[in-house]
Amino acid sequence: MFLAFNEIRHSKFRYALIIGVMFLIAYLVFFLTGLAYGLAQENRVAVDQWDADAILLSNESNNNLGMSMIPIKDFDEVEASEKAILAQTPGVVQKVGAKKSDDKISVSFFGIRSDEFIMPEVVEGEAFENNDEGIADISIKEEYGIELGDELKLSGQEKTIKIVGFVENAKFSVSPVIYTTIGAYQEIRFEKTDDSPDARINGIVVRGDVTAYPEDDLDKIEISQFISELPGYNAQVLTFGFMIGFLIVIAAIVIGIFIYVLTMQKVSIFGVMKAQGISSGYIASSVIVQTFLLAIFGVGLGFIGTYGTALFLPTAVPFQSNFVFFGIIGLLMVFFALFGAVFSVKTIVKIDPLKAIG
Repeated sequence: MFLAFNEIRHSKFRYALIIGVMFLIAYLVFFLTGLAYGLAQENRVAVDQWDADAILLSNESNNNLGMSMIPIKDFDEVEASEKAILAQTPGVVQKVGAKKSDDKISVSFFGIRSDEFIMPEVVEGEAFENNDEGIADISIKEEYGIELGDELKLSGQEKTIKIVGFVENAKFSVSPVIYTTIGAYQEIRFEKTDDSPDARINGIVVRGDVTAYPEDDLDKIEISQFISELPGYNAQVLTFGFMIGFLIVIAAIVIGIFIYVLTMQKVSIFGVMKAQGISSGYIASSVIVQTFLLAIFGVGLGFIGTYGTALFLPTAVPFQSNFVFFGIIGLLMVFFALFGAVFSVKTIVKIDPLKAIG
């Protein structure tokens, strides 16, 4: 331990450069991990908020919520611990009174009943009460400046929705969600309301056991499977997963090479130390301790830099910190650095003091 600290203190610039390289590698890996995780979450976070077990969709929809159309009367035939109607359609909205050149917002409308379990918690404002009101993901306030009481007009329609509340973590397929009534959904999608038993919805969300449902018309899909089959979700997760995986492997190789080269540069010093009677075990343990300190400092600074950057990122950037992922990645990087040090220890053991001194 003494030797490791003393050498770092003596050659501050050299070891600062090594820590800097490890910091940059760790920062890159952490930041890309946060972006990948954030993008994946924006596809599914609204679904996660349901805390549901399954969803029932029409058996011709190929497990696609947008393509599923079922009559609302099927809801009464479903027997489950808890169940909720879900109607979904994409849309493009713009604040009433805004200039045509202002930002249009791509959203996902969820038609629900406010007394069922998928109704989200309102963090600002109040719940919707009629077909002209809705509650929206708070990101449209932070990113587009939409405030309580603002009216949003749908592109290509005269229909408007007044925002009366905001909720958190309500994004579906990367778009912010606007929750409204089933009647409002029908006006948005079909341009008319329908109170008949054949009025169309997209799915029935269930929590707990499902004891009966019209199996000839509906398919029961586990929520995990439903999420994995969201359009583009699996492709994104696999792409970023492989990218980050290869990046970690490359980073590990680079760190291992750095540690090995650093050790080889000190062969003559180690030879002198062995000639003075210092054991190979003591030198090797000092190298491992030194590597551990460098790795911890570099990875720690990478984490701090990533967390600090996240505080200043705009809302539009889909970055989310996952400390479990960061912890695993950090431990892997420290492990590979130590592996490089252990590999170089073999060189230390084989050093001939006379040859090393020259």
